[in-house]
Amino acid sequence: MMPQEALKKKVWAVIGATARTEKFGYKIYKHLRDHGYTVYPVNPNVTAIDGDVCYPSLRALPEVPQVVDFVVPERVGLEAVDECQQLGVEIAWLQPGADTSAVITKANDAGLAVITDCVLVQLK
Repeated sequence: MMPQEALKKKVWAVIGATARTEKFGYKIYKHLRDHGYTVYPVNPNVTAIDGDVCYPSLRALPEVPQVVDFVVPERVGLEAVDECQQLGVEIAWLQPGADTSAVITKANDAGLAVITDCVLVQLK
């Protein structure tokens, strides 16, 4: 799947979202939100980002996202692939650093469409 196809999907989750404004987890979340996407921040260690509820897991979201953007280390990414598969998520967007060969392989094997790119570069 090409990045532009995924960007047409309007319901996203960002795993690894954070309230720390200098981090990519924050920048990606805010960028998607500012571009009109429904975007859910996911991080079990954060309760809110800019006043928005931050969810502890994908299962805790009020709806299943069409795209899950990964901004996490490999161990967390591998666990998140399982959650994506169980929920029927369509697309895993792996940010640079989250796009390890193990996560890519597992996501492909789980039937997810995998994109390895930076959403900040693709969504202008």
